[in-house]
Amino acid sequence: MRRKQRMGAAILAAALFVTFLSSATIHAADEIDYTIQDPYAGVDWANDTTYRADLHAHSYATDGDTDFNQMIEEHYAKGYDILSMTDHGTVDYSWVKPNTVPLLFGVLAITQQQHWPTITGLTEERWRQISTGSDRLNSKGEPQKMLRVSYGVEHNPTSFNNAHVCSWFVDYGNGILGGTSDYDTPIREVNARGGLCVINHPGEYTGMKEVKDPDAAYGEGESYKIAKYANLLTTYPNLLGIDMNSKTDGRTHNDRKLWDILLQRVVPTGRNVFGMASSDAHQLNVVDSGWVMPVMPSNTEDNLKTALKNGAFFAGSHYIKNSKELAILAEETGVTLGEEWVADADEAEPTVTKITVDQQGDSITLTTENALSVHWIADGNVIATGETLELDKVSDQVTSYVRAELWSKGGVLYTQPFVLQYDGAPTATAPDFFDWGNVVRIFADILLPVLRWNPLFDAVWGWLTNTSGS
Repeated sequence: MRRKQRMGAAILAAALFVTFLSSATIHAADEIDYTIQDPYAGVDWANDTTYRADLHAHSYATDGDTDFNQMIEEHYAKGYDILSMTDHGTVDYSWVKPNTVPLLFGVLAITQQQHWPTITGLTEERWRQISTGSDRLNSKGEPQKMLRVSYGVEHNPTSFNNAHVCSWFVDYGNGILGGTSDYDTPIREVNARGGLCVINHPGEYTGMKEVKDPDAAYGEGESYKIAKYANLLTTYPNLLGIDMNSKTDGRTHNDRKLWDILLQRVVPTGRNVFGMASSDAHQLNVVDSGWVMPVMPSNTEDNLKTALKNGAFFAGSHYIKNSKELAILAEETGVTLGEEWVADADEAEPTVTKITVDQQGDSITLTTENALSVHWIADGNVIATGETLELDKVSDQVTSYVRAELWSKGGVLYTQPFVLQYDGAPTATAPDFFDWGNVVRIFADILLPVLRWNPLFDAVWGWLTNTSGS
């Protein structure tokens, strides 16, 4: 009897062991082998430096309420390492002799400021100080210069915040008036010349800045505009992405949602979509509301262009005006935040000092400082919290990408997305799309050249737009 009992127990144990092996084999077969595309892969975290940049600021040259030199000085005083002056339709050629386009300067000065201001650049001596950092030192006791980004400009100046695009590094856009809804022309021309550009404050164009309920933003009624952005991003590789937290976030509070929608559509085509933040400062009190933080070997324009193109930068802001995001942060941290939040100037901003991607273990780890919350987002949803994301634990919640947001009482910081490749990843679709904004090219491409055959018209127009001889 005992022998039978022992045999029965042995058979049961063997059966359970076979069942365990079968279960483990099935589980192993179900595990996903991810390849993680890390936008920070080229960063040497031990030796590179994280710099602070504002790539979107204005002056008296167009509709700013601040003189040209004052806007530069304010950024320098606040410790910025990089600045791009991006007046509307007015390319930045120099900080000593500010450029103006008479037509834009006159009309915008009169309509926006009710006076005709004097544009003041830096003196040659002051330019040398700022460009070398000879009068300020960094934490290592070394001169901390502020880099001027060449050829900064905001396109489509006559479109009243509609279809605005900032670009850098190439001389295009000076005196070009542009038109409502025509994103394609400036992006196409900048892309062809090898420059970089970004779609500014999309909530203005889409009208989503007016929508208070985040769940109601970017629904079916916005399908054309979403498709328009996706088409531009898949067509032009030098279009970095969208400005998703601009100024005080009043216009962009729903544009992180747009960012996630675009990522879901565009990443399967083989490219990433980067999120930018900026001050879009027209007044001094808005300086340092939003910024980007490239991680580079040294503060040069070539390194900046490389960092931006690769996505080796963070975006930061002192403002969040999305009530859903704030509710999530409040639950994670236990801090009461309300429906609109402004950073405490006395509190430290969150930072990332290192990123480790484990391709074998399918994990991403952020080494952070001052962060009260680190959460990971996929397809617009928070899927995990903490410095380390283990993809195997959230494989049922991710598709093409993940990105992280860090929050402290001193600010919010956004990483760029990490693209995920694996068997069964979403594939690209290519729906038919016609961009009606291209219709405005009729004036620029056909009518205006015909009119400029008239010598008198050509002379007047050339002076007004600072395009004589072109």
